[in-house]
Amino acid sequence: MKRLRSNAGYSLVELMVVMAVMGVLAAFAIPVVASTSSSIKLRGQAEDVSNLVGLAKMRATARFSKARVFVDQAAQTFVLQIWDSAAKKWVNDNASATLPFGVTFSYGKLADPPPETQDEIKFAAECTNDAGDKMEKTSCINFNSRGIPIDSAGVPVGGNAFYLTDGTGVRAVTVTATPLIRDWWSSAAKSGWVRQ
Repeated sequence: MKRLRSNAGYSLVELMVVMAVMGVLAAFAIPVVASTSSSIKLRGQAEDVSNLVGLAKMRATARFSKARVFVDQAAQTFVLQIWDSAAKKWVNDNASATLPFGVTFSYGKLADPPPETQDEIKFAAECTNDAGDKMEKTSCINFNSRGIPIDSAGVPVGGNAFYLTDGTGVRAVTVTATPLIRDWWSSAAKSGWVRQ
C-alpha cells in the first residue's frame, strides 16, 4: 500500500530559514527604531521647554510681575515660577517636569552656539533663591513685567539659552533681548545649527 504524504505543514529547515531572515531584519530595524524614539523624546522635551519659556513671558506681562523658567541641571528638572511680591519669594506656577531617560540638559561637546544668539555656548545665568543668592547647577531665563528678559538684578539681557541632548542631537531654546524665542537643532558630533 502506498502512503500518502501530507503537504499541510512546514519542515524544520523551512522554519529555521524563516526565523533566520526575521532575525536579520530585526537586527537592522531595532537600532533605527531606537534612534527615532530618542529623537522624538528630545524634540518633545525641547518643545516643552520652549513652550514654557513663552508661557513665562506671557505670565510676567499678565500678572505684572517677574516670571522665570527654572532649570535644575543636577536634578534634570524644569519649572515655571512667578515672583510673589507680597511674600517676596518665587512660587511654582505648575508642577516641576523631569526629563525622560536618555535626555539631559547639556550641549555635549559642541563649541559653537546657534548663530546670532550668544558670543559663546553657555546656559542662561544661574538662578537665585528668594534671598538673591546664586544657586549652583541651575539656569534661569527671567522676564520682567513687560516680557523683557532680564538678569537677576533686573537689567535687560540677551543671549539666554537652554540646551538639551540625547547624545546624538542637541536642541537649543534661545531668547534674545528683543525678546525673540527660537528653537534650534544640531548634530551632537559637530555644530551645524538649523532653526526649527
